Amino acid sequence: MTEIQQTPAPAPAPSLATVTLLPTARPAEEAADTAVLDSARQVLTDLTGPAPLAPVEKVDLDTFDDAPLLPAWMKSPEGWAAYAGVFYRARRRGFRRWVRRQPTDRGHVRQFGRGTRRAHEWVVGFEGVRVQGAAHTAHVLTREARAAARSARFTPRITGSKKELAMKTAEKLQKDAEQAVALHKKARKDRNRARNLRAGVVYGPPLAAIGGGFVATGWLGAAAGTLATFTGGAFAGRKPYEEEADWSADWRSLGDGDRMTAPMLDAAFRAAKVIGGDETLKVVQMPMLDARGAWSTVLDLPPGIPAKKAMRAVDELAAAFGVESAQVSVSKVGRAGRIELYVSKSLPFTDKPGRGPLLELEGATDFWGRIAIGPDVRGERVSISVVERSGLVGGEPGAGKSASGNTILLAAALDPRVILWLADGKGGGDLEPFEPLCDEFEGDADPEAFYKMLEAAIADMKSRYALLKKLGKRKVDESLANRHPELRQKLVWVDELMFYTTDEDFGKKITKALRNLVSRGRAAGIVTFCATQKPGSDVVDTSLRDLLSIRWALRCTTPEASDTILGKGAAASGYSAKTIESEMRGAGLLWAEGTNPRMVRADYYSDEQVNELLELAHDLRAKAGTLPTGPRSLADQLRALREDDANIFAAVVDAFEIHSDTAGEELDWLPGAALLAVLTASGLNVTAEKLGALIVRSDEEKKAKRAWEGSRVSGYLRARVTATITARYGLTA
Repeated sequence: MTEIQQTPAPAPAPSLATVTLLPTARPAEEAADTAVLDSARQVLTDLTGPAPLAPVEKVDLDTFDDAPLLPAWMKSPEGWAAYAGVFYRARRRGFRRWVRRQPTDRGHVRQFGRGTRRAHEWVVGFEGVRVQGAAHTAHVLTREARAAARSARFTPRITGSKKELAMKTAEKLQKDAEQAVALHKKARKDRNRARNLRAGVVYGPPLAAIGGGFVATGWLGAAAGTLATFTGGAFAGRKPYEEEADWSADWRSLGDGDRMTAPMLDAAFRAAKVIGGDETLKVVQMPMLDARGAWSTVLDLPPGIPAKKAMRAVDELAAAFGVESAQVSVSKVGRAGRIELYVSKSLPFTDKPGRGPLLELEGATDFWGRIAIGPDVRGERVSISVVERSGLVGGEPGAGKSASGNTILLAAALDPRVILWLADGKGGGDLEPFEPLCDEFEGDADPEAFYKMLEAAIADMKSRYALLKKLGKRKVDESLANRHPELRQKLVWVDELMFYTTDEDFGKKITKALRNLVSRGRAAGIVTFCATQKPGSDVVDTSLRDLLSIRWALRCTTPEASDTILGKGAAASGYSAKTIESEMRGAGLLWAEGTNPRMVRADYYSDEQVNELLELAHDLRAKAGTLPTGPRSLADQLRALREDDANIFAAVVDAFEIHSDTAGEELDWLPGAALLAVLTASGLNVTAEKLGALIVRSDEEKKAKRAWEGSRVSGYLRARVTATITARYGLTA
């Protein structure tokens, strides 16, 4: 070993003399003390600092050989014993650390568990989502096919086209259901094949190692294979899961892409102040993802907390979950303290709408049945019935009122039995494509013309009730309307109601007439729908608004505006159209059936699709003979009532027209004999006494005589006949 030369150490410094003062010393002994102090001063004077160190010679370590740099004392038995002691203590401390590590997440047993879990998750894969979605679709289509087949089976054959249409619909739905079932089987087969391949990759080597070791060397080889398997699993699970964090210490949210768990629900509901800090939720249905990628779960709130408290806290829950308010839906299920929570991963109703169901029809719709409105946030189709109902559609400009209204208007237009009366308070072109199919249409935003239309509707309502009394019926149903065309359903649609009801001259009259029509017209087969931007009490009188049973609140700017549509207190109960985002056009809270509104987006039909459907509606009405023929004469209106007295009045009106054409001028008076002659020619056996009883004249009119064919006779005034018809039937020429 090469030795490193060192400079000799400097001589040690002289030590200081110890100075001790004895306690027995006397002041008289000053000479002795002085001698001691002088001696100490002399020592301090001779003391010098250490000598400066000599410079250390630099040594090139690269010139050393390969011999280990071990100190000489390590080669002795004492050195080897010391080294062995250090090694033993290090190994003992390492074993203790390993023992303390095992109960933690870094323990080898935990690592093996995580490795096994990860391997199993890889084997399971993601194909189950596709199988679940295919199964859901197959179940839905199968249920619809069964319902259609049942409807077709019980549809009477005497209905003709209706039976044929039901059979075609059942066959189409059956094919769709069979195709969905086949897709489900294929998805399940593909899933099983992929899982089997991955299972062979994961579970094959461990089984081969354990089985091969046992065959080769018995239990010792099996133990070695098991140890190797344990080692591989521990290596695969060496890193803990990131989501296995303490929820109370590390906040997690759905908005960050985390999965919904029971601890997350408890934390979110506590943050929203729905439950207390020491309360927990009871999970009735575990959180799961549906085919649309949204989380849904059913929860029981702690005792004493009603469901409406959670429904009112939608904004707070959305903030706790890290999503928009429109993505959270809370509804009551079954009982007061049970709720269903539905949280979409993305903002609903922002994707491109699909093809509307009316475009798939090959025949007419049934306005007496249910009308397809659109999908809800879960993708389920929503339909409503408007029989003996009335409706109100409201929302801010641009919320999609026109597109939403088309779902109802097109369904009515495609049923050739429905009579359309439309009024466009906007004065634009939204309702103009429907005009050729309307018996009455007001498209100029004229309040006076709209008021006259309402008067005509009320007159028709009275004539319908008169016919119902004659038939001994209380209200109009489908079978009765099919037997009596004058009792067909009538849809009165009013767009931009605010323009009409706020008119200075006719606003109050229109409100009163509408209230009369809505309150009394339902049983007579008259369905009324109103659409406006903000149906507040200054726009629509509350006595009228409360009669409109179907409410559809599109996007609103304030909760108060939403309450004007859905009713007072709806926003406080958790149903506010203010939560609808601007990107969700056509979406609104629909309150038509059930106890709670539902978020629904109306099916969208472009202008080209609307024109296509209206062409089909025109053809259907032309074949059924229900196309509007323009204004009808008073005689035709009377004959449409199919009443004996109405037929007599119609013949009297015809008599005035016949004699006016013969005379070349309009006659305002005819003798009774001339009227009886026309009645007899029409096949009506009417006496002079019965005619006088039907058309009651004053004494002056009975005494007044005019010249007729060379003699002076009494007769009947045209004005008296018209006034009698208007008073009895509400009809005008």
